[in-house]
Amino acid sequence: MLELRPTCEHCNKALPPASPEARICSYECTFCATCVETVLRNVCPNCGGGFTPRPIRPRTEWRPGLSVAKRPPSDKRVHLSYSLQDIQAHSERIAAIAPEQR
Repeated sequence: MLELRPTCEHCNKALPPASPEARICSYECTFCATCVETVLRNVCPNCGGGFTPRPIRPRTEWRPGLSVAKRPPSDKRVHLSYSLQDIQAHSERIAAIAPEQR
């Protein structure tokens, strides 16, 4: 089950469970669409992988025990530990490589 982290790890923008702006990498690093597109160039600053839209957990309990109310999102805020210069260099080094080649 995904954590559904509450904010962008770069700009701290709120990303509630139903946000269409949330993007995650395969390790569930979480960023907003704006940061992914304009700062990170679709390169995760942690693992170097790409991003995909984060799925939305249903509000309605269509199956017993499976809803945002029964399985709430995380309240754990994660923040990048890299400088903007380091992030830019990392993205620059990896962005030109096709995602399936990374």
